[in-house]
Amino acid sequence: MDITTTESLPGRRITAVKGVAVGSTVRTKNIGKDIGAGLKSLVGGELKSYSAMLVEARSEALSRMEAQATELGADAAVNLRFMTSAVASGASEILAYATAVTTEPV
Repeated sequence: MDITTTESLPGRRITAVKGVAVGSTVRTKNIGKDIGAGLKSLVGGELKSYSAMLVEARSEALSRMEAQATELGADAAVNLRFMTSAVASGASEILAYATAVTTEPV
């Protein structure tokens, strides 16, 4: 499946809009990461364990969004966006959403 942040795909024409495809995951920190982050905040710098957690969360949200687009009968997803929100103390949601479409060669 082609997935893009743009509203069109080069060399393809959108033939139908199937709907909005959404995928999300909620992740929480663990005590080990919290302790490490607390110590790191004293000296500054990147919190690599949190960065890795967010990379994994974005990948999971994107995979779930792609699966929903496929269920809708799409062969592509355009206007991909990500959103993050806090849903509870220490827990964040990563949301991926896009317009699921069918396409054909131009």
